[in-house]
Amino acid sequence: MDISLRWLNQYLTPGDVTAQQVDHIMTEAGMPIEEHKPGLDGDTILDVEVTSNRGDCLGHVGIAREIAAARYADKPRVLTMPVIEQPALGAPIGDELKLENRVPDRCPLFTARLIRNVKIGPSPDWLRKAIESFGQRSINNVVDVTNYITLELGNPCHVFDYNKLAGGTLIVREAQPGEKVKTLYAGEHELRSTDLVVADSERPQSLAGIIGGHDSQVDENTTTVVFEMATWDTVSVRNTGRRLQIRTDAAFRFERGIDPRTIDFAARRAAALICQVSGGQLAEGVLSEGAPLPEDKAIILRPDRCDLLLGVRTEPAEMADLLNALSFKTTVESNGTLRCIIPPHRSHDVTREIDLIEEVARARSLAVIPVQETLPVRTREPQTSERAMQTIARALTGLGFYETITFSFTAPKKGELFKRSGTDLVSVDDDRRKAEPTLRPSVLLGLLATRLANQSARTSAPGGIRLYEHAECFAQKAGTRDTLEHRSLALLSDVPFEGKKPTHEDTQHALRVMRGSIDTVVKSVFGPLARTVITAAKPEHSGFDADAYATISVEHDAGTTPIGGYGLISDAALRAHELDHPLVGAELLLQALIDAYPPRSRAELLPQFPGIDRDLSLIVPESTSWSAIETLARGLKLDKCVGWELVGIFRGKQLGDGRKSVTMRLHFRDDERTLRHDEVDPQMEHLTTQAISDLGAEIRTAV
Repeated sequence: MDISLRWLNQYLTPGDVTAQQVDHIMTEAGMPIEEHKPGLDGDTILDVEVTSNRGDCLGHVGIAREIAAARYADKPRVLTMPVIEQPALGAPIGDELKLENRVPDRCPLFTARLIRNVKIGPSPDWLRKAIESFGQRSINNVVDVTNYITLELGNPCHVFDYNKLAGGTLIVREAQPGEKVKTLYAGEHELRSTDLVVADSERPQSLAGIIGGHDSQVDENTTTVVFEMATWDTVSVRNTGRRLQIRTDAAFRFERGIDPRTIDFAARRAAALICQVSGGQLAEGVLSEGAPLPEDKAIILRPDRCDLLLGVRTEPAEMADLLNALSFKTTVESNGTLRCIIPPHRSHDVTREIDLIEEVARARSLAVIPVQETLPVRTREPQTSERAMQTIARALTGLGFYETITFSFTAPKKGELFKRSGTDLVSVDDDRRKAEPTLRPSVLLGLLATRLANQSARTSAPGGIRLYEHAECFAQKAGTRDTLEHRSLALLSDVPFEGKKPTHEDTQHALRVMRGSIDTVVKSVFGPLARTVITAAKPEHSGFDADAYATISVEHDAGTTPIGGYGLISDAALRAHELDHPLVGAELLLQALIDAYPPRSRAELLPQFPGIDRDLSLIVPESTSWSAIETLARGLKLDKCVGWELVGIFRGKQLGDGRKSVTMRLHFRDDERTLRHDEVDPQMEHLTTQAISDLGAEIRTAV
C-alpha cells in the first residue's frame, strides 16, 4: 500500500520521521518498504508490504500507530489521532431519510448521515493535493473527502445524492436474480441473489462494499447528500468482486475485515470534513441498522510461554508497555499473567495467545529473536492419529488394496449421484476447472475415476482390483452456505466373475470380501473383541444400489459406534463413470476409526479343559440375515457357550425357492472341568426351539 511521508507525519508527535526511518521501523515490524517514489512538492511515497491479515494498516493512521509503538525507533513518538470539529446541527435526519437493513448477518452495521445545503465544487488545495499525490483524480470536494477518509483511517465510505434516491429510503438487501446495477465506472452488471446491494425503494443504487452506483452519484447539481459508512461480510464482498471482476480500494479493505466498532469515529470525522469543505449542514442524528456490536474480547498472555517461543527473555512489565503502545489495553495480573483487551481495529487477526506473542516480537523488533546455527531436534513417537492411519493402511495393503490420491473436484452430474439428502454440492467459480467445478461429496468419486483409468489401460489383478483412499468430503446444508466437511475412508473392489455377467453368488462373494475387509479394519483399531454389526438399509445417496446396501456399526466396551456403510455401486454411477464392471464400495467415517485407536484387547489364560463344538444347520427364509441368527443366540445366553461362528450357507432346489441353509458352529467350555455332552444337549434344544419359533426355521442337521 502506498503512503505519503508528509501525510504520515501529521499523525506523529514529533512529526519528523524520515523515509529511511520508516523503512527501518516497518521492516523490523514485519512490513517492509518495497519502494521509495517521489511525490508532489517534494513528498515521498512509500510502498508498504502490508500482509493480508493487517487490514488496520491500510490507512495512514494504522501505519503511524505502528511507528509510534516501535521501541527500536530513533526516538519515541506518540500517535496523534485526527481532531473532529463538531459541525452545527440542522433538523433531525429522521424527517427525511429512512433506513432498512434486511441482512444484518452479512452487513453487521450500516450507518447513514444526511448533510443539507452542500455546494459541490473543486476541493481545497490541501485535499486535492492529498488525493492527487497517490495518482488519483480529484473529482469534487465531497467525493474527495470519502477517498481521503479511506486513505487516512482505512474505512471506505460513500455518498449518495439524496434527491436521486426514490422514496428517500436506503435498503440494504440481497439482489433479486436478474436485477441490474449501473456502477460509477465499471459498467452495468446483472446480479445474483448472493450479491448485496444498497437500494432505494425502486432499484439498486450501489454494489455493497465494492462500488457506488451511477444513478445516485454526486454532481454539480447536488444540494443534499447521504453519507454512508458500513461494514460487510468479507466473503460476500470477495465472491461478488471476483465474479464481476471489479477491484476497488473499498473492496480491498472490506475483504480483510473492518470491525463495526471503528465506524463511529471514522464517520464523524468524514461528516465533519464534508461540512467543512462544502459548507453543508449536518442533520441531527444517525440512522444505524445491523447486528449488536461485538463485545470487547480479553486474551490471557503467559510471559513464560512468550519467552519459550521467542527464545528471548522479556519482562512482563515490558510486555505490557509494548502491547499498550499498540492499543492493547494490558494489565499484569496478580498471578503474573497479562490480561489484554483486543482493540476493535485488531479484532480480525488477534484472536489467540500466539497472536499476542507475535505482537510482542514485532514491537521489540524481529531482530531480537536469536537465530540458531543449528536446530535442535527431539525425536518423539508418532501421534496416536498417525499410528492409527498407519495401522489402517497396513491392514488394507495386506488385503490387496492399493492406496490412491485423487483430485477433490468432480463434475456436477457425477457429484449429484453421491449427494446426500438435505445437502447441496459445493461449487467453485474457477475458469481453470470448467469441466469439474464441484467439490466431491464422496471419496468414492475419486476411486471410480481411478478404476476407469485402470479399465482403459486394461489393468487387472488376481481377485479383482481393490482401491482405497482417505480424504475430505465436502457439502453444504441445503439452501444455506453452512459447510459440511468430514474425513472419509473409501474402499472400492471388483466383483470377480467368469462369463458374460456375474451371478448372484459372485455378487455375494464380493460383498462378503468387502465385509471381511471392513472387519479387519475395525479389529485393527477397535481391538479383537469389537463386533461389526451390519444392518440392511436404504443408502444415503444414489451412488449405491438401493437394494444392496447396509449400514455399519461397531459394538465395543464403550457402546455402539456408527462408522458408515457399504454395498454395490449403482448402475447409474457405473454408467456415469463409463465403467462396465460391477463394483462394491464402502464409505467409513475416518475420525470414528481414529478415535477408537489404540485397539483394546484382553489377555486370558488358555483353556485347561477341552470344550465341545456343536454344528447347527437352519433352513430359513432368504431374507433372514446372519445378524438375526447371532442376535437370537446372544439373547438366549446359553449356559457354558463361549462363542459361535458362521460355517457356511447352502442354497439348492431341495430347499425350495426363497430358502437357504445356514450352518453355525457353537463352542461350549467350562474353565474348571471337562464338559459333558448331556450338559450341552439342553442348550442346543433351547436354541433350535427358539429358532423355529422366532425365525421360522427348519432344522436341517444338529450335530
